[in-house]
Amino acid sequence: MAKKSMIARDKKRAKMIDKYAAKRAELKAAGDFDALALLPRNSSPTRKKNRCAETGRPRGYMRRFGLSRIAFREHASKGEVPGVTKSSW
Repeated sequence: MAKKSMIARDKKRAKMIDKYAAKRAELKAAGDFDALALLPRNSSPTRKKNRCAETGRPRGYMRRFGLSRIAFREHASKGEVPGVTKSSW
């Protein structure tokens, strides 16, 4: 489980990204990079970290499922992930 503060920080960044998305796109289209630099740093989409929806783990994240490799394996073993079966040969 990730630290609660890190999860909260990432949620705060996601809110700020949504808030400034229109203004950021407008400034980029106009080519006004000086005004773009004055926007808050956390409003940049590249600062958002992909995290597991269940545990908040930042590493081993599987984008297709929105889970970390550990949480994904648990769900797949229980048969909760559609289309995923345990391999055997």
